[in-house]
Order: sequence, then C-alpha cells, then structure tokens
Amino acid sequence: MSGVDAPEILAAYDAVRSDKDATNWLLLSYASGVGDKLVLSGTGSGGLAELAPKLDDGQAQYAYVRVEYANDTESRRVKFALVIWIGEATKVMRKARVSFESGAVKKVFAHHSIQVDARDRADLEEGDVVARLRKAGGADYNGGRG
Repeated sequence: MSGVDAPEILAAYDAVRSDKDATNWLLLSYASGVGDKLVLSGTGSGGLAELAPKLDDGQAQYAYVRVEYANDTESRRVKFALVIWIGEATKVMRKARVSFESGAVKKVFAHHSIQVDARDRADLEEGDVVARLRKAGGADYNGGRG
C-alpha cells in the first residue's frame, strides 16, 4: 500500500499520540477511486464527535483516534483506537480489498487498543468506544459500570 508511511501521515500519527499536542484524530482516504494510495485527509482535536461527520459514505477510510476517559474520580486513561470505515455506498471491489489493504495501515498505526470496524456513524458513539476500551484495558476500576 502506498502512501501510508508518507511524512505528513507519520507526523499526524505522532501528533495524535503526543501528550503535548491537542490533535486527537487523523483520517486517511484513498487518493482516487482506483489504486491503493492513501492520503491524509484530515486531523482534528474534537474527538470522535468531530471525526464521525468527516467519514464519506462512498469510501473506505482509516482513522486513528486518541480517547481519554476517567476510570474513577482519581485517574484518567488514554487509549487509542484504529477505525476502519467502509461507507454504505463504497464500491464492491474497494470493500473487498480493505481486508488485506488494512494490514499496511495496521503496521504503521501499530499502537492501538481496539479496532473499530465501522459501517455506520453510530458505531463511533463515544460511550460505546470507551466501554470497549475499558474491556480491552483489563483492570476495571469502575466496577463494571462502563
């Protein structure tokens, strides 16, 4: 897959991972309807709520998101999620290729706690994603209350 290790994509990835940068998501899109070249199509600091409307129903896209949540009144956790978006109107061949093309994205965005396979923006509800991150994190200091 070409483009996934482009300098601007790697810089955006580092920004999302950084505790010193407000950027908490990045979005990759295919450069054209054919081929496997990925380009950075957006970044932001508004979390899943800001990212979800940017997803294109006619495309497969990849997002990397930093999610912060409180475990209890004393602590906060930071976890990362890889989002693999396949929009409802994505062409059949593109959908089929995502299963193996996503491997290159996973190699570059290797540090994530969960993968969210999203087909609908509702799959990116923050509460649901946080609940999955808590489960993936092991210890649950919130008494199972999500």
